[in-house]
Parts: sequence; C-alpha cells; structure tokens
Amino acid sequence: MYVSLTIAKYSGIRSPMGFLSMALFRLFLYPDSRVLFYKLLGTGKNGTFDMKPDFFSWGLLATWKNKEDFDDFLRTSFIGKYWKLFSSENWTILCQPLQSHGQWDGKKPFHSTSEQVSCEGPVAVLTRATIRVSKLRAFWSNVGAVAEEMKRAEGFISSVGIGEVPFLKQATFSIWENQESIDAFAYKKHAHRQVIKRTRAGQWYSEELFARFVPVATYGTFPGSKLSFQFSNNEVLNN
Repeated sequence: MYVSLTIAKYSGIRSPMGFLSMALFRLFLYPDSRVLFYKLLGTGKNGTFDMKPDFFSWGLLATWKNKEDFDDFLRTSFIGKYWKLFSSENWTILCQPLQSHGQWDGKKPFHSTSEQVSCEGPVAVLTRATIRVSKLRAFWSNVGAVAEEMKRAEGFISSVGIGEVPFLKQATFSIWENQESIDAFAYKKHAHRQVIKRTRAGQWYSEELFARFVPVATYGTFPGSKLSFQFSNNEVLNN
C-alpha cells in the first residue's frame, strides 16, 4: 500500500479555486477505483493542530494499491490537472505505512506489510483525532505547549496541520529524521507526556488514529517555503 498527502496552495485571484476544489474533487474521487481511501482536508497556519485555518492551502490524503496507480492518477486525473492549472504551489509526499493504530471515521485505512516493521532514515507521523464537543476547551488549551515542544525537538524536520472539520476533526502530519527522534519526543518530552495522560484520563477523543510511514518520494516544494525532501535512500525493513 502507498499513502499520498498533497498540499496545494492557491494564491491571489486563484484562492476561490481552493474552496471549490473541496466540493468538486469529491465527484472524481468517489468513483475512481484507483483510490482506496481518501480525505479532503483544510490546513492550519502553524504546522499542527490549529484554530487558525489557512484559507489558501488545501489537502488531499489518499491510499493506493501500488505506486503505478498513484503515478497514473497524478498524471491523468482531473484533480492532477486542476492542481497544475490553478495552484500556485503544490507538494506531495508518497509514503508506505509502517504502523497504524485506531480508526478514521470507523475505518482502518492504513495497512503495513508486516506487524513489526522499521526503517532507516526519515519517518512521517500522522496523529489524528475527533474531539468531543465537551472537551474542546481542555484540548485547545493544551495544544500550544505541545506544538512548541515539537518544533524544538531534536530530529524534527517539518509538519503541517490538516483537518476535516474546524476545531473538531484535526490532524498533524510531521516528518522526522528517524524513528529514534519520534520516540524521544513522544515519550520523553514533558508537555507531550502530560497531554497524553490528560486525553486518556479525560476521554477527550471520540475517535483517534496514530500512524507512522516511511517516505519514499516527494513532488514539488512545501507550500510557503523552499523546503524539499529527498528520500531516495529510505528503506523499509521487515523484522
């Protein structure tokens, strides 16, 4: 299985095309047999869970049986042509799943090829949750400290905040130098550990998903920066 995340930025007079794409793309994604699972996403301004949406950047996350299906989609589909025609900048990262726990709208969208897998080189992480309405205040009051801790963490490369529903259905997709740096942030950083404890004790989420991926390719440049990534030496290791 392959997983793609595309972030397209629509600037200036093209910005309405970003809003339009969220409705229009559904008409082409649903009947497309190459697409196993997809989510159309808004983005946040600060690279993580964010109450401030970025109305110029919009995302698509999708899963594919093989890389050939993704390549063909990017080259021939209406959506691929739409990005080329209307977006001022777009960036796609293509990954393979390493591990996945939890569900997304009642589905388990990511399947690794082995129960125990690891990789040498960069790793991407998706953290996604549906927040209970009664827990919104508690959740958002704790987001800032964790976001700042993540950005200062050793091995952190970059991240983007994505979501389906403002305030309620939120996700962060982050890229790290290796698995060790992710583990160090997840289990040793104070703010992150405390929030994990509070979410479990307070049952903040009605649904959550945590997944790790090995990045295998990128296309374009990361919106708003000259940052690009090269993963040609990344390798999935089956243990």
